[in-house]
Amino acid sequence: MKLVRSIAGTRESHRATVRGLGLRKLNSQSTLEDTPAVRGMINKVAYLVKVL
Repeated sequence: MKLVRSIAGTRESHRATVRGLGLRKLNSQSTLEDTPAVRGMINKVAYLVKVL
């Protein structure tokens, strides 16, 4: 997945979720295993990330 929107101004829990997904700066990419936990994290911050 790829971080397509800035985490500035978002809730702290959403920022923590993005960091937990392995994303740091804008346009950073991360490859993770498809598990229910990861899907839940992606759904929580779906407005910030794009699944590639």
